[in-house]
Amino acid sequence: MNDESREQGEPFKRLFFALPCTAAQRRAIAEWRGALGLRSGRPVAAENFHLTLMFLGSVAVAQIPRICAAAAGVRTSGEPLNVPLDRLEVWRRAGVLLLAPTQAPLELRQLVYALQEALLPLGLIDSPREFRPHLTLMRDYRAPVPESETPADFHLSARHFALFESHKGRYRPLAEWALAR
Repeated sequence: MNDESREQGEPFKRLFFALPCTAAQRRAIAEWRGALGLRSGRPVAAENFHLTLMFLGSVAVAQIPRICAAAAGVRTSGEPLNVPLDRLEVWRRAGVLLLAPTQAPLELRQLVYALQEALLPLGLIDSPREFRPHLTLMRDYRAPVPESETPADFHLSARHFALFESHKGRYRPLAEWALAR
């Protein structure tokens, strides 16, 4: 949702859906990133590590209950979602260094599609965008993909997905929904 679609003065939050990382996953990824010896960019705080499912942008606070109701209606396989993060990439236009899966699991793509379908009637997204799963390591990154002595070999195992608010550089979960029974 873009800022023009909000009423003037209406309170809003910057929102996105994501798979959160466990504390152990965040520590392991942060340690691995530290060993890269990066000299470009700003590191994303480890407590903010997540795998983005869908960015909503600025959303009226009044819309949040409808967003949560739509997300609650998303059906999943009932199993934890396991996503390999085994490729280090640079997205030059966005200026980010990130971890991504070489191949996005079918269950992950199905979850994102189901979220897009659930949110389309709310007018929050104009049309579904190409899904590019990733976990951002650095912002304002302007160097080539760094060499690593230890290849990226992380496995994000998620038992739920969440709606997050981005507020003053911190990501706070507002609601979450189980993936696994």
